Amino acid sequence: MLALHSICLEMEGVENPLLSEISALFPTRHFGAILGPSGCGKSTLLKVIAGILPHTSGSIYWQGKNLEDEDLPAHQLGYVPQFSCTHPRLTVRENLVYGARLRQKGTRQQIEERVDQVSEETGLIDLQDRPAGVLSGGQLRRLGLAMELTTRPSLLLADEVTSGLDPKSEEEIIALLASLSQEQGRLVLLVTHSLRQIEAYDSVTVLSGGFLAYSADPRDLTDYFQVKSPELIYPALAKQEPKEWAADWSAVPKPEGLTQQNILEELKAISLTEGQKETLELPSLLSQVGTWLRRRIQIFLRDPAQVFLQLALLLVFPAVVTLFAYRGLPEVRNMAMSSDTGVVEQLRDSLAFTIQSSRVGTLVSGLAMFQVILLALMGSNSSAREVVGDRPILEKEKLAGLRPGAALLGMSIFLSFLVFAQASWMTLFVRAICQFPGDVLGQWIPLFLVTGAVTS
Repeated sequence: MLALHSICLEMEGVENPLLSEISALFPTRHFGAILGPSGCGKSTLLKVIAGILPHTSGSIYWQGKNLEDEDLPAHQLGYVPQFSCTHPRLTVRENLVYGARLRQKGTRQQIEERVDQVSEETGLIDLQDRPAGVLSGGQLRRLGLAMELTTRPSLLLADEVTSGLDPKSEEEIIALLASLSQEQGRLVLLVTHSLRQIEAYDSVTVLSGGFLAYSADPRDLTDYFQVKSPELIYPALAKQEPKEWAADWSAVPKPEGLTQQNILEELKAISLTEGQKETLELPSLLSQVGTWLRRRIQIFLRDPAQVFLQLALLLVFPAVVTLFAYRGLPEVRNMAMSSDTGVVEQLRDSLAFTIQSSRVGTLVSGLAMFQVILLALMGSNSSAREVVGDRPILEKEKLAGLRPGAALLGMSIFLSFLVFAQASWMTLFVRAICQFPGDVLGQWIPLFLVTGAVTS
């Protein structure tokens, strides 16, 4: 059972609370909808339940445990965001396999069997070899659900997964969620603004301006709001202040055992073993690093534009540097050291030697600085793409059990490969064309460190 007791959420700089005194009970083996007009706090409430947003006051209980005292294990929670958090260049099966390996320990055969099972449950079995980037909206939502189901979560939260879908796809997704709620005592909560499939839910929770306006059987919804059809509920909500709706709902007599005064007593009566899930161990840090790194390399190699860009930068930038000394460094003529040379001649040779040495030194310094600037540009391009491109997926996978250290280490290793290739080719190519003298390692180390510093 999931119990929300007087949940409030206030944000600094926001005048009105985002959530105000939300209290509700949701049993296991249950499919509930959280409804309301745009901006009423539906997605905010779901994020509070998932632990993404910390609530200001109140308590959340799951299976009798206060989640403020003990976090919900990652494998027991499934959170499906509104927008897809999949890698478009990987196939459906690859997305599922990599996602499962990051979330749970298991042999290759166990992971493969679990992926086949959730693919069958979500209707993706015939699409396993199709790239995620070519899936339809409904198929992408199914893939998002399938990724969460790999760990058999007992609490599944879906945020607007039916928005933007055609009526047929919406009906299929809701039917799928309803069937999932009947498996292994699972609780499924769906945030939606659609009222088309209202009869499919076991309960409906309606929010208005961050306040609770209704939370009960959908069959009583139209009678409570005194409207003829569910589609007229939102206009009805606008006729009264959110606080008034909350006061009206709190005054409604609740079934025995479901009053706010009895919520905590109900929680204490819950058997802690009821509906208890098998414990899934997270993979080790090194295992997560290896999985993350293999996936990142595979994504990189399947992105022709990114591969071409990196090769272009790798080859073109060193060539640009050598344009200033493509015939090699100028030779510095030695000074005449013969005793027969006159004083004037020696002074002339000394001046010429000094001028030539200064010019060569200036050229070498300029080439070195140019190398540093171009390598800095290459490094910043690599790091920006890495961090910005994967941030939503990283945030989602962190919630599912990916250690931040594993993602950081995997990202560092991948970027280190790029840094090594960029600094090494720049050093060797420019040295060969411009005929730089001296120790090659001494020239490579500063360039490698500079590129690494900018990339990090």
